[in-house]
Amino acid sequence: MSLWRDKLISCPIWDLSAKTRSISRQKLDIVPRLAANSPPMPKILVIHGPNLNLLGQRETQHYGRDTLKAIDERLVALGREGGVAVETFQSNAEAPLIERVHGAKSDETAYIVINPAAFTHTSVALRDALAAVGIPFIEVHISNVHAREPFRQHSYFSDLAAGVISGLGPFGYELAVTAALRAMKGG
Repeated sequence: MSLWRDKLISCPIWDLSAKTRSISRQKLDIVPRLAANSPPMPKILVIHGPNLNLLGQRETQHYGRDTLKAIDERLVALGREGGVAVETFQSNAEAPLIERVHGAKSDETAYIVINPAAFTHTSVALRDALAAVGIPFIEVHISNVHAREPFRQHSYFSDLAAGVISGLGPFGYELAVTAALRAMKGG
């Protein structure tokens, strides 16, 4: 069994002390072995701003019927196909978004995809956080912000972004992750 130890999460254990044989499950906390000096897997961080947790329920004429969970699942699968981890994060508050951007500097994040949502038009602090960490990012908007109210047409992020995708629905996220994968591979 020692040959398989690093692959097991749980295994059956025979309880021979009982009068009848029974199998109990025992969880084994075994960390998979990594090759010495192997580099960590690069990561794309996808950040969702305020109210995006309500996707699929809120203003479907602008944002569609996909839920945030469904979008995130597709992005994680797309990253896995490209050999990159995709982590997603959503908050309705500015401070946790800023803290997560700061954390990206030290957790192997190579690229950020961000939909700042309403903070697009108001958050100098989130803009400054992205500028400070120096990680390339793509700005995504589900709706076409240029076809909406005038206050939605100004972004504090676009001039810093490697690219901006707007108005292509949730598919815009997939395009952004694909572009990030390509950029990470030097293409």
